[in-house]
Formats: sequence, structure tokens, C-alpha cells
Amino acid sequence: MTLTHNPGDGRTPLGPSPVSGTGTVPRIDVAQRTEPYTRTDPFDRPAAHEVAWTDPVTGARGWLVVHTLVGGLTTGGTRMRSGCTRDEVADLARCMATKTAAFGLPVGGAKAGVDLDPRSPGALGVLERFFADLRPWLERSWVTAEDLGVAQSDLDVVFTRLGLDQSFHAAMLRSPDPAATLARVREGLAARDGDGLPLGDVIGGYGVAQACLGAAAALGSDPERTTVAIQGIGTMGGGAAWYLHEAGVRVTAIADAAGTLFHPRGLDIPALLAARDHYGEIDRATVPADVEVLPRDAVLTVPVDILVPAAVSYALREESVADVSARVVVEAANSATTPAAEERLAVRGIPVVPDFVANAGAAAWAWWLLQGQVGTDPQDSFNRLRTEMRGKVAHMMDAWRTDHTVPRRSAWGFAAANLEALAGREITIP
Repeated sequence: MTLTHNPGDGRTPLGPSPVSGTGTVPRIDVAQRTEPYTRTDPFDRPAAHEVAWTDPVTGARGWLVVHTLVGGLTTGGTRMRSGCTRDEVADLARCMATKTAAFGLPVGGAKAGVDLDPRSPGALGVLERFFADLRPWLERSWVTAEDLGVAQSDLDVVFTRLGLDQSFHAAMLRSPDPAATLARVREGLAARDGDGLPLGDVIGGYGVAQACLGAAAALGSDPERTTVAIQGIGTMGGGAAWYLHEAGVRVTAIADAAGTLFHPRGLDIPALLAARDHYGEIDRATVPADVEVLPRDAVLTVPVDILVPAAVSYALREESVADVSARVVVEAANSATTPAAEERLAVRGIPVVPDFVANAGAAAWAWWLLQGQVGTDPQDSFNRLRTEMRGKVAHMMDAWRTDHTVPRRSAWGFAAANLEALAGREITIP
């Protein structure tokens, strides 16, 4: 195992005050710019810790990258996919550190990844051995969660085998009564929304939907007149599609691994989501005859107001953005847009609401729950997330409209300010 160290510590609150704004988001002539579209990422610095791992049984490789620690704690999901790399994990850890700071959460950011097909035989055993070797981190400092290729149910099985309470075990140690806190948190995790859906499964997608609705408001578009395309309909993309449909938005295109489904008047989202299998693919036998079946990447170019890449990292690359017709991109997947692609989109007048804001709903909600700031009433959680997400998106879109500052740059500003305010603080868990 390789270990590098760069100290960091702390805690405290949120992003900027909500800034409202309406009107048309401009298409920008590059000649108008006097500064680069992006600036140096204040979170682009060496990670606090890195652990490289090799499975003694299969030879599969894995990594834990702890980008920041706040009050001795860090959080970030664990993914498993064939082709996962150290650089990918490090990039996602930096994104997670930015995400927790953007929402003023009293915890740092990390990410773990294993280079293995999650459908391969013995994948759960590999995950268990990975966590067993990282047990000191899980016991004291690292709170993990589901990610690409790893379901929360998989984590629950492995943590039970390892004799740990939950994947948030390290946070429980900060409570004066861990057993009572665990019971309270489990009750909150078991809460269901008005449609009977587990809140923990849908809150992230709800946050993405609120980011889209905030972007639509900045465009001067009512929900009923807004169209959205979503690439990927797993936990995040599927939840976003559900809540956008409930808000009256026309989701005209969705894509899974098998291709893109498109209908200009809007898709029957509840029916299509009900037809998904365990891997988020829709049974094509259930698709209505009037729905057009297109190639998988067609979702990126269909004519819509908002494009939501919610599947894999780096879905939007420099060579693929020329045909993007959306007016705004909202990143639901981590690192969905490469820096070069984001700059090309900005030149074309298409802002990108960054992942570390748009998809932070689940992470923010989990830490609000741990701190006792929300409870079992789903409406309290929805109200808080809606207020914070809409405020942050309004702030970013207002800066884009008034002085052409790209949203990522605006968000870096309030995230960096929050991280500075968190220094020296420790989390309080009742």
C-alpha cells in the first residue's frame, strides 16, 4: 500500500445566499471574453491520503483516495467497474471534496474504486476483501456509500460480514450514544416519500430535478414548457426523471445501455422506470410503438432545453459536443463533462451546472440526517434540499447571465469559502 499525506481538518455551513434571476441565458461570442472560461480549481491539490490495493485472490486492483479530511472524517462512495483507474478515483475524490464543501458539510471528500466487472463471479468477495484491508479507515475516518456497480444492499451485506454496523460506522463514533443515533438514522433511512419510494433511493435524483428546475427558471421557462433528455436511468437518472415528470416537465428522451428512447411530446416515465431491470435497462418489449428507438449516444444531441448526463464519467468529450443542442447541461453523473468539452460548450453559450452541486443531494441529505437536522418526515428533507439547490443554481446562472462566469467557477468560489470556514471544526452528531 502506498500512502501520501497532506494534512487538513475542520467544519461548518452552506453556500451563498440564494440569488434569484430570470430571463434568457445568452449564447456567448468567445470574443466577448477577457478571461479564460475556467480558472484553476482550488481543490486541485494533492490528496491527503492514497491507498493502492491488489486482491490476493483475483489480482483485481483497487484504490482509496482521501482528498480532504474535516474533523478527522471523510466521505465518498465505492464504485466497481472494469477499467476503473487510480486517476479516475482521484478525480472523483476531488469532486467529492468539492461537493461536501459546496454544501458546507462538516466532512471531507474521498472515493474508492475497484477495477472489476461487478457482474463477474466472486465480485462481492472481492469487495469484502477490499473493505477488510481498509477496515482501519472504515472504523475511524471513512464513511462510504453506493456508487457505480455497487448497490447499498451489497455494502450492507459486506459490512455485516465484517462486523460493522453500517457503511457510516465511522460517523457513529462521534455520537455520545451510538446505539440511539444508529436507530434514529435507520428510521430516517427507512422513510418513504408520498409515492412510497424509499427516501434514500430517490433524494439524489430529487436534487438533480431541482437543479434542472432551477436552470429552467433561469431560462425563463415554466416546467410545462421545459424539455429534458436524460442519459442513464439508474438511481440518480431515474430519480431525476421521476421528479421532473411529477413537476410537469416533459422528459422527451432517456437512454440506457441498449439505446435512446425518444418521444417529442414526452415519455411515460413511470411506466418505463417500472420496466427497468437490476442494471437500469428497460425491457424493450414494454416500450410503446410510438416511441422512437435511437442509438445510445443520440440522447446527447436530441433537441431539448436541458441535457442531464447521469450515466458515466466523461460522457461529454470535446469531440462530441458540437452537436449538443440543449440550452443547459446539468451534470448528474460525476465528472460527466471533460474540461475541454465544458469550455467548448461555454463558447457556444451552453452553461454546465457542475456535478458537485447538481448531484450532491444524497450526500447532503445523509449528513443532515446524521446531524439530526432532518428526520423521518420526507417533506422536511425535500424542502431543505429544494431551497439549497435552487439557491445555488440561481447564483451560478445569474453570474453566467450577467458576466459570463461559467457555473463551475462560481461554485468553486462558494465551495472554497465554505472549506476555509470549516477549518478547525468537528462534527456534532446527537
